[in-house]
Amino acid sequence: MAIANFVSRTAKALGFLQEKKAYPLSDPAISDFFGVAPTMSGVNVSGHAALYVPAVLQAVRLISETIGSLPCKLYEETEAGKEAAKDHSAHKIVHSRANEWTGAGELRAVLTADAVLRGGGFARVIRFPDGRPFEVVRIKPEKVMILEDEISGAPVYRVSEATGTRDHHFTEILHIPCFLGRSPISYGKEAIGLASILERHGAQFFGSGARPSGIITNEKPQGSEAGATTVANIKKSFRLWQTSANGDPLIMDAGWKYEQPAMASTDAQFLENRIEQINEIARIFGVPPHMLYQLDRATWSNAEQMAASFLQLCLRPWLDRWQDAYATVLLTEEERDSHYFEFVIDDLQRADSAARAEIFSKLIAARVMTPNEVRAAMNMPPLPGGDQLSNPYTTTSQPARHEPPKEAA
Repeated sequence: MAIANFVSRTAKALGFLQEKKAYPLSDPAISDFFGVAPTMSGVNVSGHAALYVPAVLQAVRLISETIGSLPCKLYEETEAGKEAAKDHSAHKIVHSRANEWTGAGELRAVLTADAVLRGGGFARVIRFPDGRPFEVVRIKPEKVMILEDEISGAPVYRVSEATGTRDHHFTEILHIPCFLGRSPISYGKEAIGLASILERHGAQFFGSGARPSGIITNEKPQGSEAGATTVANIKKSFRLWQTSANGDPLIMDAGWKYEQPAMASTDAQFLENRIEQINEIARIFGVPPHMLYQLDRATWSNAEQMAASFLQLCLRPWLDRWQDAYATVLLTEEERDSHYFEFVIDDLQRADSAARAEIFSKLIAARVMTPNEVRAAMNMPPLPGGDQLSNPYTTTSQPARHEPPKEAA
């Protein structure tokens, strides 16, 4: 009861409880409030505690660091196509430096990790006196509470500061949401908790904690004092034999017998259980299993396709969220008609460069795309004469040949 009262008072003081006076401890909102997700296995799976599971660590690191490594640019639509709007103050924020001490890619990696682990990443936009964005500074997720404007329904961000709490308009807070606003860890807590138990069981198993390394028995009755002395001597001899490296046999006397327990079928399937949990964690984060170094089903032929699916099915939603968030806080309503943010994903598509070159070549030959449209898709500037729909395999650009004038008779 005391814990429930403490939770109720704390949540009420921070504005967490608006409609209810108290939340039961079994309510999922309490788990989200404290960042801990209880499981049926009894393992508390919080955002950072889940990182101790290697598959979770690799999945979070893979998503966040990949997004952080991709360049992002601000483009402006022009009559010739698109050009990088390098004169806009937002271009520097998203392409080079988010602020004086943080690079643009580093901020994206950290905010993406916050979103994956805690359900949302947040940063405050600092502006020039004329309203232009100057820099973006990260806010810890536990300091932000998302409210809703009663009239418009727009989000309002209540941020805990040194002087108290302050409400910010949605154009002042860069918000990177996760799917449905909750971390995938909270939805996949049972699978992650089971993987954590398997990790712990494996450490105990191979450390001889889960089962004894051997059983020493004697069917003959022994006196209590003599038996204790004999057992101590046998234990000492047994440990010396375990540490010996010369292959000497273990010799037991006075009717003592040594038996090594056989491995049960469940123990024999321990490795298969751990592999299946890696697959479950891959499903939680939408990452191909071979990118978590689960290579049982990976081959040279399908690894490239799985890498392409990682870009399309896992990274694409994150990149779209980043582009929308950037446009919301760094561009005015008028600028959104002519400016937009776009990630350069050419590095992720290099593995499939042959297929890309082939499809672009076919689209140009079929006069579906112009060379400049292909160059725009590859983030390259247009070339003169590249806006014509012509087949380069059937059209020649050589000047027509003329017959030399005949000499007068």
